[in-house]
Amino acid sequence: MAERRVTVGWAEGLHARPASIFVRAATAAGIPVTIAKADGAPVNAASMLAVLGLGAKGGEEVVLASDAEGADDALDRLAKLVSEGLEELPETV
Repeated sequence: MAERRVTVGWAEGLHARPASIFVRAATAAGIPVTIAKADGAPVNAASMLAVLGLGAKGGEEVVLASDAEGADDALDRLAKLVSEGLEELPETV
């Protein structure tokens, strides 16, 4: 299973707009991806309710994971989005 540990770069954490951006990016990845707090249970990264339910705050570590083919590239792009607090998914890493 591919995994990336990243620190949430959005000051407000994964709430409202940042969560929406992340969920859209996770959905666009086209593979199943999970997200979890460092020691928490993983949830579906493509589910807005699940991501909001994490309550991940700015500066907290989250774990992105997937065992699908092509997971490394997708997780690298999602990790960059989360760690840098970007407003959209980067086209390339």
